[in-house]
Amino acid sequence: MNKKQAALTMAAASLTILVTSGCATGPNRKPEDPFEPANRAIFKFNDVLDTTVAQPIAKGYQKVTPQPLRQAISNFFSNLGDVSNFANDLLQLKITDATEDLMRLAMNTTFGIGGLIDFATPAGLPKHHQDFGLTLGRYGMPAGPYLVLPLFGPSSVRDGIGMGVDVKFNVLNYIEPAVRNPLYVTQFVSTRADLLGATDLLSQAALDKYSFVRDAYRQQRESLLRGSQSGTQGLPNYGDPGQSGSSGAPGNSNGLPNYEDPGDTGGAGGSNAPAGKGGDSQNNGLPNYEDPGESSAAAPAAAASGAAAQASAAASAADAVAKPAAPAPASAP
Repeated sequence: MNKKQAALTMAAASLTILVTSGCATGPNRKPEDPFEPANRAIFKFNDVLDTTVAQPIAKGYQKVTPQPLRQAISNFFSNLGDVSNFANDLLQLKITDATEDLMRLAMNTTFGIGGLIDFATPAGLPKHHQDFGLTLGRYGMPAGPYLVLPLFGPSSVRDGIGMGVDVKFNVLNYIEPAVRNPLYVTQFVSTRADLLGATDLLSQAALDKYSFVRDAYRQQRESLLRGSQSGTQGLPNYGDPGQSGSSGAPGNSNGLPNYEDPGDTGGAGGSNAPAGKGGDSQNNGLPNYEDPGESSAAAPAAAASGAAAQASAAASAADAVAKPAAPAPASAP
């Protein structure tokens, strides 16, 4: 509990410093980052602390710990994080995601030996990354200026507030300090070890690490928020405008374009003409490629006189000759 209070106090103090230093920022500051000078100072402090303390510990942990054991530890803390994901999905009224989170938590805790093994992901239950900052954003709260918090790294005014609420959903806070504190340390080292590859990439790719991290963070949060807001919306309709066109054939109800052959419903017989009576299309929706003489041969002798049968066959043959060549069937694009 003392650690939680210290973290919240540090975040509040950082926010106070940033707000009071906003008047001293230069004229070239970005509108979304009015506290850039103070942010850069805190970012430099975090970077030095990470380079001199966190990275060596993470590299040593990665070197002495077998990969299967590292994966099991990562799975354990990821399973605990599903509690917060479940709570925020409920607050966002995303019932399907909340149900999947609850099923993940139950499956991995029960069959995965407390979450050491991830059975839910191979079973088709995706992991949802949610926090209270995204919950506030879903209900319209803007992100506000970009902030860099001591020890916690990139954030924003909205996400900083959400971070304080997410602490309440952390299961580790409700464990005895003798067990909780070692678990906090293990979680930090495990998470930092998982990000070593990203750190190397950042060092190689970024000319200005601060700007790179700031832009990447904001884009990631906006992407997560867009995905959260569009979770209950249907897919856009990319169907052809004429999928319910004048031919009388109904449009596809699944929103896909209508690729049927133009000759499916055309011709003298129409789409309702029975087979063998001179119709150009079958009831199964495929073009009629039968020999024009088959219709007259299949008709019973008692149905019409010989002259009527010959006239019907002649009309079918003339219609087949006069019809322009149909395009290649679109069923095999």
